[in-house]
Amino acid sequence: MASAACALLPGCTRNASTDDATLSDAGPATPSAVPKEMANPNKGTTNASAMVQIPGGKFMMGDKSEVDAPPHEVVVSSFMMDTHLVAQEQFQKILGANPSRWKGDKNPVEQLRWSDAVRFCNKRSELEGLQPCYDLKTLKCDFDATGYRLPTEAEWEYACRAGATTAYFFGDGPAKLGDYAWFDKNSGGHPRPIGQKQPNPWGLYDMAGNVWEWCNDFYKVDYYQESPRENPTGPDEGQNKVLRGGAWRFSAENCRSGYRYNESPGYSDVCFGYDIYGFRCVRKATGADVR
Repeated sequence: MASAACALLPGCTRNASTDDATLSDAGPATPSAVPKEMANPNKGTTNASAMVQIPGGKFMMGDKSEVDAPPHEVVVSSFMMDTHLVAQEQFQKILGANPSRWKGDKNPVEQLRWSDAVRFCNKRSELEGLQPCYDLKTLKCDFDATGYRLPTEAEWEYACRAGATTAYFFGDGPAKLGDYAWFDKNSGGHPRPIGQKQPNPWGLYDMAGNVWEWCNDFYKVDYYQESPRENPTGPDEGQNKVLRGGAWRFSAENCRSGYRYNESPGYSDVCFGYDIYGFRCVRKATGADVR
């Protein structure tokens, strides 16, 4: 499968959806432990270590305007998620290096491979006395481990939507996107410091725009047609990995909650735009699931 990057360079984007998304009538619960600093959506914060517990629930995953994302019901178990993208200072502190092109302590780390994000997850787990999720030889994920990992594609979209039934978590049109995201119309041609825009309703910053976020899943164009209803983790193998959320030099269309993107996990051609990929971590929830 060819990388979606070729199709999504400026001037080569797919068409945006003009239809309302169809969702189930039983949405997710509200997160039960959003940190107090998240209560005011207009108050920026850069506490990179903060996490919020995302409650389990079911939702309609996908975007009916996209050939690779037919809407389908998915059940997701509760999990913990970083409120922010991993910042350069956090990455430097844990792995002792900063691969980013656009240097800045509070800027999201970028210009990194999927495996670099995985190594960060394991080292962060070890430093906190948690069981690492990844076998660094096979790069397989142990979802029962207590440590940090990349979100599954389903977890990411579920958390991004935050119970919303629309194309974006704030509505069907992009008119308010500038309040929540850095994208091609307002970024100034580079990534921006984390946590400067308003969060989504579940206290998660930069879920739209700034940098694309690596997910754990391999990409397959027709995976949604065969994926399990409960906690899908993606195909067993593939050439590319899924990325979600849009980025600083991509259009509003690519910031939709159900929009899928993909890239080779070992891609390293900086000139082509490798400075658009970042990530955030998740780990097992501390409380009971909500279904």
